[in-house]
Amino acid sequence: MSPVFDCTTPEGRQDGIAKASAGIRLGDLVVLPTDTLYGIGADAFSPDAVQRLLDAKGRGREMPPPVLVADVRTIDGLATDVPDYARALIERYWPGPLTLVLKAQPSLMWDLGDTGGTVAVRMPDHEVALDLLKEVGPMAVSSANRTGHPASRTVIDAATQLGASVEFYLDGGPVTGGLPSTIVDCTHDEPTILRRGAIDADEILALTAEHIQSPAGTSDDTPADTSDDTAPAPEESSNDE
Repeated sequence: MSPVFDCTTPEGRQDGIAKASAGIRLGDLVVLPTDTLYGIGADAFSPDAVQRLLDAKGRGREMPPPVLVADVRTIDGLATDVPDYARALIERYWPGPLTLVLKAQPSLMWDLGDTGGTVAVRMPDHEVALDLLKEVGPMAVSSANRTGHPASRTVIDAATQLGASVEFYLDGGPVTGGLPSTIVDCTHDEPTILRRGAIDADEILALTAEHIQSPAGTSDDTPADTSDDTAPAPEESSNDE
C-alpha cells in the first residue's frame, strides 16, 4: 500500500515533502491537497510521469492536465505573450483558485498531451502544495479522482479511487474550498471564461475590462482537463481542480 503522510503536523509535512519530492524526481505520482480539491501530480517535464497521471485518472491525451507553480515569476518561463489583463489577474488572485490558459513557451521540453500550444497555469493557495512545488518545480496536477467520479475533498477519497497507482499521499486534512478553480482563456486580446468556479466570473471580467479596450467575452465551454483549468487548450472535467 502507498504511504500516507500526515502533513497537518510540522514533522509529518517535512517527512512527506522530502520523500514525495524524491519520488517525483524519479517519475512517481503524488496526491496532494490544494486550496480547491485534492490533486494528483507529476513532474511536468517528465512525459512518462504525465502519461502515468492520465492513465491513473482514465483520461486520454486530449485532456491534458494544468500546471501548478510556486512562484508568480515562473509564469514567464512557461508562457509567452502574456497579456496585461492576465498579469492583472495574477496580481489580484494568485495564489488562489484561478487558472489561466496561456500560450506556452515553444522551447519547453515537455509533453502534457494535446495542448494546441497552450498551457493552463495556476498558483495554489495551500502551504503543503506550495512547499512541494518549491522543492520540485512546476507540476502537472489534475483532480485526484477517476474521470467521471466525484472530486476528492479528503486524502481518503483520493486513495479510494486511485489506490496503488499513486506512490505517495500527502494528507493535509479536508479541503476547505471544494469548488474547482475558475478557468480563463488568456490566449487572445480579450479574456474568455472557460469554466465558472471559485472566483466570480463577473468580478474577473470587471477587472480585466480595465486593461483592455473592449469588453471581455464569456463562454460556456469547458476545456478538455485541467484540474482546474482549459483554441485548443488543456481541458478538465467540471470536478477537476
